[in-house]
Amino acid sequence: MSLFQPRLIPFFLILPLFIYNTAQARSFKNAYISFEIQDNWKCKTEQSEWVCRSEDPQESKEAVIILTAKEAGIPDTFTAYNEHLGRPITLNLKTGGTMMSTITIPPREYSVGEQKWLDALHSNSEVQNYYTRYLATIKDKIAILVTFSAHSKFYSKHSAHFMKTVQSLKVIAAKDLTSRPESGPLRGSNEMLGAGVGQAMPADLLSSEDGTD
Repeated sequence: MSLFQPRLIPFFLILPLFIYNTAQARSFKNAYISFEIQDNWKCKTEQSEWVCRSEDPQESKEAVIILTAKEAGIPDTFTAYNEHLGRPITLNLKTGGTMMSTITIPPREYSVGEQKWLDALHSNSEVQNYYTRYLATIKDKIAILVTFSAHSKFYSKHSAHFMKTVQSLKVIAAKDLTSRPESGPLRGSNEMLGAGVGQAMPADLLSSEDGTD
């Protein structure tokens, strides 16, 4: 039985599920995940997170993909992720103060191949005036979170290629990944999954409601 009440979902958030993006794509792979992104997007590490953005100066301000992983600990369960993403998230505003996110699509299970993910969509959770789609999973000793954020004015523009990336997600982490420090940045088991996403958000993302700066 669902823990959430049904709600109306904007049509432009559902439409990308049925759209095939014809833009050329490139492959990305690190020690724990691989996926396809648009050919003009690149990913780089920012401390313990990977940040993926368009190479186009304007588009890079409209949308961003951030991925992070940690050694799975006792708190890392799909039930815990469902509870967290099923509640509004507190956003610290640049101008001071806070606001609570809106749950646009409640958490639900989503399978890519044989891998189960928890999938949810919030607005104003990581950046003001942005939608952020969260996909979280656990495999062996690794917990992984991928976030897809786009300004509300441009979400429909980016959601189709976001969906293509989602559909290509593949967890490739070796079972002994946590014992191999050369494999790349992983957060510790005592940290909360996604704790560094907000800090990894680029500082030059659009700030106004109408997306003009």
